[in-house]
Amino acid sequence: MALLTIPAIGMLYFFKSNYKKTVVNFIIANVVSIAILLLIFKLILPYTLAYFGYLEVFFVNSFGMPFNSGTIIAGLSVIAFFYFTLNYAYKQNKVRLQTGVLCLLFVFIGFSSWLMIPIRANADTVINENSPTDARLLLAYYNLEQYPETHLFYGPMYSDKYAGLDEENPYEDAKPKYERDYALGKYIIVNQYKNAQMASNSKQEGVLPRMWSAQHAANYMKLTGLLTFRIKEEAYNEPKLYQFLQEVQRQMQIQPLPPERYDQFLTEYRDYIEVEKPSFWKNMHYLFEYQFGYMYFRYFAWNFIGRQDDVQGKMENDHGNWLSGIKPIDSFRLGSQDNLPADVLNNKARNTYYFLPLLLGLLGLFFMATKSERQTWVVMMLFLFTGLAMKIYLNERPFEPRERDYALVGSFYAFAIWIGVGVYALFHALRKVLSPRIGAPLAVITSLLAVPVLMASENWDDHNRSQKYSAEFIADAYLSSVAKDKDAMIFTIGDNDTFLLWYAQEIEGYRTDVRIINTSLLQTDWYIDQMKRQAYQSSPIPGEMVHKQYAHGVREGVYFQKRTENRWNIKDFVKWVTSDDPNTQLSSSSSESRTFNYYPTNKIRIPVNKENVLKSAA
Repeated sequence: MALLTIPAIGMLYFFKSNYKKTVVNFIIANVVSIAILLLIFKLILPYTLAYFGYLEVFFVNSFGMPFNSGTIIAGLSVIAFFYFTLNYAYKQNKVRLQTGVLCLLFVFIGFSSWLMIPIRANADTVINENSPTDARLLLAYYNLEQYPETHLFYGPMYSDKYAGLDEENPYEDAKPKYERDYALGKYIIVNQYKNAQMASNSKQEGVLPRMWSAQHAANYMKLTGLLTFRIKEEAYNEPKLYQFLQEVQRQMQIQPLPPERYDQFLTEYRDYIEVEKPSFWKNMHYLFEYQFGYMYFRYFAWNFIGRQDDVQGKMENDHGNWLSGIKPIDSFRLGSQDNLPADVLNNKARNTYYFLPLLLGLLGLFFMATKSERQTWVVMMLFLFTGLAMKIYLNERPFEPRERDYALVGSFYAFAIWIGVGVYALFHALRKVLSPRIGAPLAVITSLLAVPVLMASENWDDHNRSQKYSAEFIADAYLSSVAKDKDAMIFTIGDNDTFLLWYAQEIEGYRTDVRIINTSLLQTDWYIDQMKRQAYQSSPIPGEMVHKQYAHGVREGVYFQKRTENRWNIKDFVKWVTSDDPNTQLSSSSSESRTFNYYPTNKIRIPVNKENVLKSAA
């Protein structure tokens, strides 16, 4: 978030500098300020981490040096670069070179706070998500590689899920995953990264792909309309199928299918139809209506106009909207506000500000613009880059698991600056008709009552966290529900199930004999490794598989291919799926070099000791 202040700081420097203040120079200053942000965020920081990671692998693998030696050499080389460059610039009186290198040095000093992350990760703390223990893993953590990849300027649309393989480039390489092999004393690549993943179909790519997530296809179509399709020639050879697809096309003109059902249809018959990708204008419609309108202005309005309730909104009138408290306006937008049920009216998050904070902020904005266009633009840059620019970069999907207003707090702080200026603007207007002795306190008291006092009175009940112990009580109840000192395990799903239990164990020290297992994280190699280590007083989780059998990129999926009707013992089943024998693997139909693991039966037998079960129940 702090990096987003760079464009505003750049403009502040431009306005205070000796550069001639012309329109051309103003535009250049804006472009340069934004370029500096991108330079730091997308080039300097990630490529520095890549440099450290490359030297680490190079010196260990090429020269047989100990682990971490390459990282140390990289660090020393960075220090040497700054020392000798600054020394040269000083001796040769290269002022601009010295200034530029010092700027870069201070970026590195600021970024050095990230050293805390690998230091903590190498300490093997119990809670250690992603386990970024070295430069390469820290780079993946920095680039958010644990999340789905998005493309800001050009890339595939969500309709790519219906298109199948690209005719010319069906597969693409994944990123090689380097891991330490302590037996060999070098880094090895553990995954099959060559042609490891399906490439996007070039026919489904476009400029500014705002609608990109295949998982959210039905929601995209709810917001921007259903996609059209044409029937492929392959369907002509099957008259009944061709007739069915034609009937669907005709029916869609009369009574369109619900988006969820239409998504299922397109997926089921994608081999026989060619789906038209969303147009550029549909993407722009989604950007302005949903990402800017619903996911930014709605949150902005929550803070400066009012809020309907604390139930997540999904673009319906009942929940999650902004609400002013002015009945004609609210009724026009959301329907009649008369005779609302008690649970709606008594929702503690139903906060109405009657547009007063917004109006005072706009007053401050216009007043600042009349007094200093330069100051106004500096604050505007801060406002835009911590607000709408964030929406462009995040490229949010419909609908997120939870409301995301907290990510935009920087933008709301910027607007609060204008609210403060609005107080003086009000005084400036009053002193034209009243003496300053009267106008000053009147402006302050009026503003105080209209904004902070009003907002505090409306927000206190739903923001007050005193006497709220639900999370602790639930965590205690979960942990108390299992036997003590028996190596009990509790399986959780996602953040909301897990974080309260982590808090109870890590902060309160309660029931640290219980092992918390988050099934959402259990698909990652680093989390499985952590489960196989002792945590607090809970024993390691026993497992048949060793790290190389579930490392990143290895057995990402094990597929069912029916080969027998026999029922297998669970030990034989596990032995099969963990085997590296080529006989337990299948080749891809499109590439002999690509193999995948499978299991030949979905019928298993788990032997149970009857006496132990009865004994445990007693």
